Amino acid sequence: MSDQKQLTLKREWCKGCGICVAFCPTKVLIMDTDYKCTIDNIDACIKCGLCELRCPDYAIYLKEAEDGK
Repeated sequence: MSDQKQLTLKREWCKGCGICVAFCPTKVLIMDTDYKCTIDNIDACIKCGLCELRCPDYAIYLKEAEDGK
């Protein structure tokens, strides 16, 4: 089992508050034209968990990466 984490976003749960975007230290997240959070630059993600910690709707989180991905 991998100890790698991957950023996961449930856009249907996002209410567009922008808190995750404001707290992301590497600017991985942006608000799209529908005012929903979107992962823009996943390669810059340092997996700090600030987005997960701050999201009031549990729409974004880090989870264990599946093997082979």
